[in-house]
Amino acid sequence: MNIRVGLGYDVHKLCENRELILGGVNIPYEKGLLGHSDADVLVHAIMDALLGASKLGDIGVLFPDTDPKYKNISSITLLKYVKEKLDEKNIKIINIDSIIVAQRPKMRPYISKMEENISKALNISVDNINVKATTEEELGFTGSGEGISSKAVCLIEL
Repeated sequence: MNIRVGLGYDVHKLCENRELILGGVNIPYEKGLLGHSDADVLVHAIMDALLGASKLGDIGVLFPDTDPKYKNISSITLLKYVKEKLDEKNIKIINIDSIIVAQRPKMRPYISKMEENISKALNISVDNINVKATTEEELGFTGSGEGISSKAVCLIEL
């Protein structure tokens, strides 16, 4: 048995006229995240953690922002594709732990649904997915409301 850990990080700028989507959940807010896809920083961090642990590159390699077919695509759809890549190599996801860093809006009401969406996309138990959220006490770009970031760590078995 070969066990590996992966770490993922993503950040996107908040802007007007975009939906705020995190963990595949559309969160009511006056701003959304700017990006080529839906800019779901949580799912992007999770994908990069899984891809890194599996030595399959990163989301920039698999889903380049220069490719029009990924324009405004759901990151949950991309996560399902990552799962297919892991399945091809018989890689088992043991668990995922993640954190969203945002001053606003409050994430607590949406976290269970985020965990469910990620669980379904990866076809693993929701008990193996953990999503947390924190603020940065009004410090830095997330604290000032300029953007949202996310970090994720995963454990896989080859």
